[in-house]
Amino acid sequence: MTASVLYPLVRPLLFRVDPETIHGWALAALRPMQWALERSGGAAYPPDPPLTQTLWGLTFPNPIGLAAGFDKNAALPHVWAALGFGFAELGTVTAQAQPGNPPPRLFRLAAEHALINRLGFNNLGAAAVARQLPARFGVQRPPIPIGLNIGKSRLCPVETAVDDYRASFAALFDHADYVAINVSSPNTPGLRDLQAEAQLAPLLEALQADNRRLAAERRTAPRPLLVKLAPDLADDGLRGLVDVARSCGAAGLIATNTTVDRGALSPAHPLAGETGGLSGAPLRDRATAVIRRLYRLTAGELPIIGVGGIFSVADAYAKLRAGAALVQVYTGFVYEGPGLPRRLCNGLRALLEGDGYANVSAAVGVDA
Repeated sequence: MTASVLYPLVRPLLFRVDPETIHGWALAALRPMQWALERSGGAAYPPDPPLTQTLWGLTFPNPIGLAAGFDKNAALPHVWAALGFGFAELGTVTAQAQPGNPPPRLFRLAAEHALINRLGFNNLGAAAVARQLPARFGVQRPPIPIGLNIGKSRLCPVETAVDDYRASFAALFDHADYVAINVSSPNTPGLRDLQAEAQLAPLLEALQADNRRLAAERRTAPRPLLVKLAPDLADDGLRGLVDVARSCGAAGLIATNTTVDRGALSPAHPLAGETGGLSGAPLRDRATAVIRRLYRLTAGELPIIGVGGIFSVADAYAKLRAGAALVQVYTGFVYEGPGLPRRLCNGLRALLEGDGYANVSAAVGVDA
């Protein structure tokens, strides 16, 4: 019996256990697969022309990605391709190793198909992750693009955040196919302040300068820099962020992170008062609306990775049609299990064919 068939049967039992414990069990269960793939060179990814895209000089065999936050220490890079993902974003990684916020810090809202997390960027630190990644890649890199997501260390004041991000970027440059700049998690004090134009511009300018320098030293291409933003920004905030991203040469946007808004929950919900970022189905419509707004603001010229509330092929397709070139899953992966990436790919292929689109790129932004 395959994992995709078994998962719905065992999920009720798993959901009786603390969600962070289950997350740790899942990573541990996948480690033997990672070890085998490291030694064999990884799973060969079959070509799927209708779903394949080239963005930023990278080939994405399908548009379904793993969102940051699941594999925080980049421990399982080969596994995600083997499960059917077309790319994976690992992290968030910070310059300083940190334990994150005290538990409990991850909450499951099963009836709403949602999570609340205030994990707080718990990770081993950029230097340690960078030391481990060559061994994790094994005899050759994974057959899908690997993004690395970097954020601000908790103990670093906003005033010195630029140097903190620069340290992570320098440590991880050699191992990333693209780098996501996380300025939108609600669980690190002051982090979202970096979305303001006056803060974001110097951060991106410094990272782009390092990007060019490191690329020249390594005789390689600069890494595409993507900005991950919050769903709680008003239109003016989105417009300002887009202006800065364009002027500083950002390669794309990731929309969106988790939300601090609880409007989608009943005030009587027992977890409505928990602090942290809300993800999953309650975020779906807002994330799609932000994608549509960003696509219009950029005239479709800045690729968008859409994330937030994707559980079904209809959810993924709506984000693509709103303007996302790629999508990512996290909470949907928790609820739907390891068969989700392949189910989404199969469903997207059928929807594209039914709507007369030759490939996924043709559907991007048609509803914007």
